[in-house]
Amino acid sequence: MPLVALGFACGLAGMMLAAALVMRGQRPAADVEQTPPDWSVTLAAIESTGGAVQGKATAAIAITDRANRLVCANPAFEQAFGSLHAPPRMVLDAGGSEALAVIGREAWRDGEATVREVTDAGRRWRVGARRAGRGDEYMIWSFAPIEEVDMLADMAAWLRGPFGTMFGEAGLCLALVGPEGTILAANSELATRACGDGSATLAGQEFAALLRTDDRDRIHFAREGRKGSPQTLWQVPLVSPEAEAASPASRATAAAEPASLLLMVDAGMGLGSSGGDAKGQAAQLEALLEQLPLGLAMTDRDGRFLFANPAFRRAAGLDRHNLPPYPSDLVIARDKTAMSDAVRRYAQGPASSGDIAVRLSVEPDEPASLGLAGVRGMGEAAVLLSLADTTEETRLRRQVAQATKMQAVGQLAGGVAHDFNNVLTAIIGYCDLMLLRHTPGDSDYDDIQQIKANSNRAASLTRQLLAFSRQQTLQPEVLQLPDVMSEVTQMLKRLLGAKITLEVRHDRNLGAVRADPRQLEQVIMNLAVNARDAIQSSGGGEGASGTLTFTTRRVGASDIRRMGSEIIPAGEYTALIAEDTGGGIAPAVIGKIFEPFFTTKEIGKGTGLGLSTVYGIVKQSGGFIFASNVQGANGKPAGARFTIYLPVHEASEEDLKKVEPPEEARNWAGGGRILLVEDEDMVRAVAERALTRQGYEVTTASDGDEGLDIVRGGEQFDLVVTDVVMPAMDGPAMALAIREVAPDLPILFMSGYAEAQLRDQIDIVAMHFIPKPFSVQQIADKVAEVLTASSRRG
Repeated sequence: MPLVALGFACGLAGMMLAAALVMRGQRPAADVEQTPPDWSVTLAAIESTGGAVQGKATAAIAITDRANRLVCANPAFEQAFGSLHAPPRMVLDAGGSEALAVIGREAWRDGEATVREVTDAGRRWRVGARRAGRGDEYMIWSFAPIEEVDMLADMAAWLRGPFGTMFGEAGLCLALVGPEGTILAANSELATRACGDGSATLAGQEFAALLRTDDRDRIHFAREGRKGSPQTLWQVPLVSPEAEAASPASRATAAAEPASLLLMVDAGMGLGSSGGDAKGQAAQLEALLEQLPLGLAMTDRDGRFLFANPAFRRAAGLDRHNLPPYPSDLVIARDKTAMSDAVRRYAQGPASSGDIAVRLSVEPDEPASLGLAGVRGMGEAAVLLSLADTTEETRLRRQVAQATKMQAVGQLAGGVAHDFNNVLTAIIGYCDLMLLRHTPGDSDYDDIQQIKANSNRAASLTRQLLAFSRQQTLQPEVLQLPDVMSEVTQMLKRLLGAKITLEVRHDRNLGAVRADPRQLEQVIMNLAVNARDAIQSSGGGEGASGTLTFTTRRVGASDIRRMGSEIIPAGEYTALIAEDTGGGIAPAVIGKIFEPFFTTKEIGKGTGLGLSTVYGIVKQSGGFIFASNVQGANGKPAGARFTIYLPVHEASEEDLKKVEPPEEARNWAGGGRILLVEDEDMVRAVAERALTRQGYEVTTASDGDEGLDIVRGGEQFDLVVTDVVMPAMDGPAMALAIREVAPDLPILFMSGYAEAQLRDQIDIVAMHFIPKPFSVQQIADKVAEVLTASSRRG
């Protein structure tokens, strides 16, 4: 506006001057010299041009000649600067006079000067100048005042006026809040919702005091409480463009927190409208919700489904194209009424939200939390349903439960096997002692042998329990795979049943391998169980027929290099191959079959640990295992193939010594004093009689405390034979205490648990181990071996 006024004033003044000059040129020369110019018309024109517009201050306009004398000025100029001094020779603040001089020189030279800002007595002006007149002998100056805009005052007036009323009718609450959080102005809608009086100003009140939050951190008006609609709040900081464009130093001097315009609207609004475009808004919302990972669905006011996104369908167990009419169709019969009532309540009541616990038909034993929210402004839409997709969470929860169950079963199996070993040790020991008093052909000899054979069979079952619980003593041996297969062939035939044929084939010149034979038996058993289940699954049930083939094969270093495998290093291997006719492994899962807990069997029919156990045993033995499919005649998989590569081991002298005890140990006749510590009376009695018959002087103790007291009492012993697990002081704790009294005394531990577990707990010099159950001859040989080794050290 100041520039427009300046231009208009300059043009009008120029026209007036031109007209005066023309009239002067038409008069006689004598008249021109005698009559001065009449500036009344020009003055009247610039007075009307510089007037105030809509409350804006008046622009000051002045006309000077080439001698910089003031020719004409409007009242605004005289009021601001007086009439004694004409521009540019005006007395202004520092720098102002120089700026006017620059403007004057530029205007006389170029016809018009660039508008510049000039300060005088705290006031700021935009000053411009332009030549005018027929001979350009006059200069028109314009001083447009620069006023500071009070944005807060203007905003407050707008909120209290029609502007605020218009937004209030649309349901939008507006408030102007100062830096301290106090209300400066508010529209009538906010006043109505906050205090019930639309004419209240609310000025000076704390804005936060008008609001409350619920347990879900949703905002409500304090007056309405939770019965009212949750609010969505937007904050718009009121920072002027000049402040934004200012330098960082200038901004640092401004207020730390500017005033803000706060806008509040019901949380259910803004998604659409009830007008003719509501369906289009709903379609856009549906397209948006389709992409969200949270399960969301929408119903109309009658509770009928409008749509459900893919995440909701997955969580509810629905397919992509089948959506039931009502949400109550998703839950079990006992929850249908509660579900229908909840949807109807949120559809017809005020806009609010909540949740309800239901049991879905697809997971009747797993309660699910279904969120409900009343939606407004979406036309037919009424209730928004939310349901988290817990498929992955449920799978992980089942895996954890399965792992916990397997761990508990393993601990139970280990404890049962330990107790069985004590009982079997006593039975086998008494059988050995009785056989010493009977000869073959005696009427009781065969019965005793039968009892011992059944006891040994029970001992093998306890070893399987310990292997399952991973508490078995690992005893790698140099062995041949055909020997291991022959040990389990009969058991495999009973396991597979009459319909599944077992075939075993062995290659020639197989190399020996070093592994625990019982672990290899477990590998073979797990592969057989996996093959049996696959054959029955592909053949239609337990009566399905098929074939399982175990093949041993010699694999040379050249064969490994020809395979081009980056996993198996070149060398000599003995391979064990298991092939079945169970239809093969799906390509999508063949890379996951060795993962713990992964299974393709039905729930309750597989733990997912069988093949992972096989993998672990093979890797512990230094071998490799691979899974593949056997291709049928039609090009489709006919069965699965598991190939195990175990490195060939050349038996050393140390290995041969471990197979057979040293001859001098077996013929030990040096005697000795032995302290026997065992809490089980049966085991202690058998061990005592077995060692006494070998010529040893045996002292017994029923627990660790008693055994330690005997040693501290001063008695001398050549060997301590002790159980590991005992009440009060156990075997390892007693052994450490005994070593403080007798540092060189050898100790022989006997236990049904694994030696590795004992070594983790205690590992000292001259420490030995014998697993339970043992025979009379085994404990006698072991004691002789320990005493022989001790005499060598001595």
